[in-house]
Amino acid sequence: GGGMPKPRKQLTLISWNVNGLRATMKKDFLASFQKLDADVVAVQETKLQDSQLDDGMSRIAAYESYWSHCAVKKGYSGVGAYSRVAPAGVRYGVGEKRFDAEGRIIEMDFGGFLFFNVYFPNGQMSAERLQYKLDFYEAFFAYADACRKRGRSLVICGDYNTAHNEIDLANPKANEKTSGFLRIERDWLDRIVERGYVDTFRHFHPDTVKYSWWTYRFKARERNIGWRIDYFFVTNDLIASGRVKEAFIDNDVHGSDHCPIGLVVEL
Repeated sequence: GGGMPKPRKQLTLISWNVNGLRATMKKDFLASFQKLDADVVAVQETKLQDSQLDDGMSRIAAYESYWSHCAVKKGYSGVGAYSRVAPAGVRYGVGEKRFDAEGRIIEMDFGGFLFFNVYFPNGQMSAERLQYKLDFYEAFFAYADACRKRGRSLVICGDYNTAHNEIDLANPKANEKTSGFLRIERDWLDRIVERGYVDTFRHFHPDTVKYSWWTYRFKARERNIGWRIDYFFVTNDLIASGRVKEAFIDNDVHGSDHCPIGLVVEL
């Protein structure tokens, strides 16, 4: 018999660099979390060690949580994910100790797609860290491409630590020589677009000026002098099949120097 195809389940996914989960917990994280009402909330820069992860952070009603902490430095990096949809599997890292030790990647298999929560490195500290960042892009997207070759659709969210084009930051000219808007970093984002990954916010909002990060200095957020450095990239098959419904940036949620960004996608 024919009949209608079963409708696909729609998921709301959120990505949020919390800039220290303990700090954000003190700034109404739970209230913001409930208001976001997402199926998956991926957080970056948790700055936690295992011993610091208490029940208030790890146990939120109706959600399972998953964590990857930085093994090499206290109060640094780290990612977590809350999900009310059970993943078929969860993995951490890309199999390269140099990158995996900093606790920057959670991969969740939701069947219809692989979901990656990634905290890409910041290159501002030194020439070494800039190189580490570029090498991390290389290693991560080699891993992502291998998943695609196996026929998987991918959703890759997180803090990419790079504004792609001039529309993506308030002061492009002044920042051409600053890590986060260097041509060599922007080239990486060009390259992944050429390789078939789609910046979902730009896809739905080609001309919208909206930022996801503001420095704590100079009243930057009040004045909206920001950068868009948090993204949901997806493999182009998810766009072509119409499964990605909307991409958004939620500027109204406070508690971090970043705001949450989101994606609505069919499983």
